[in-house]
Amino acid sequence: MAQEGRTYGFTDEELANLPTVFREGLFRDKVVLVSGAGSGIGKAIAYLFARLGATVVLCGRDPTKLAQSEVGLRRFGAPVWSKSMTIRDPDQVATLLDDVWARYSRLDVLVNNAGGQFAQKAIDFTVKGWHAVIDTNLNGTWFMMQSAAQRWRDHGQPGCIVNIVADIWRGLPHIAHTCAARGGVVYLTKTVAVEWAPLNIRINCVAPGCVETAAFGNYPPEGTATYYDANPMRRAGDVQDVAEACAFLAAPSGKFITGEVITVDGGQQLWGDPWPLGRPEAFRLT
Repeated sequence: MAQEGRTYGFTDEELANLPTVFREGLFRDKVVLVSGAGSGIGKAIAYLFARLGATVVLCGRDPTKLAQSEVGLRRFGAPVWSKSMTIRDPDQVATLLDDVWARYSRLDVLVNNAGGQFAQKAIDFTVKGWHAVIDTNLNGTWFMMQSAAQRWRDHGQPGCIVNIVADIWRGLPHIAHTCAARGGVVYLTKTVAVEWAPLNIRINCVAPGCVETAAFGNYPPEGTATYYDANPMRRAGDVQDVAEACAFLAAPSGKFITGEVITVDGGQQLWGDPWPLGRPEAFRLT
């Protein structure tokens, strides 16, 4: 169960030493771009790819968090570069991708992790709040996907995209806006996986369930408590679960996988119901 005042997620030192099933040097000579890499799942993904030898590019909105991630990743010896920007602006996205090619002459893997939402009853969403989530989680992801694909096409290079979505299969009460956006990303992924297959571009999704990060502390205790009871395993996952799914899809192990969703949720889609603001009275069992 969640405990008020506890610290959630892993420290940088823990991220650097988590067990992994992948061999050292698996992504040596590969360039991997991870959005939203200043904290949480994105940071864990960046750490794993760096540990496996990749040149890692980080982007996000908070330059301080990005700088901290960059310092932490340098311990692994591979080149690291970060840029503060917003994926909601297609011009900033285009500039970022141009900068990646100018620096490294290639991009091998794009992990679209950046996103955000807030917990609220859907009936109370404002127009501004709705647009803020859709613009980041759906439109921003699309800008990154298209911009990368255009450059892979123009440079005659293959590419791999992994989109971090969410466990949307039974709906997500209190975060309906992100459910709508992530559902859009899933079916966008399935569609362009077909269109872009002749370009040798693979696109897949990873859908985390209740995965413990520092963001757990943003919700009331009665909401966070439901996360640990939201699947038949009766526990939360961790960021390494998601990072390793991304590595699996991006490595040769995923070379014949495209247009798919790997759900990393401990069975949440089958059993359990997380409520970020706590389970409403009408849905309590006792």
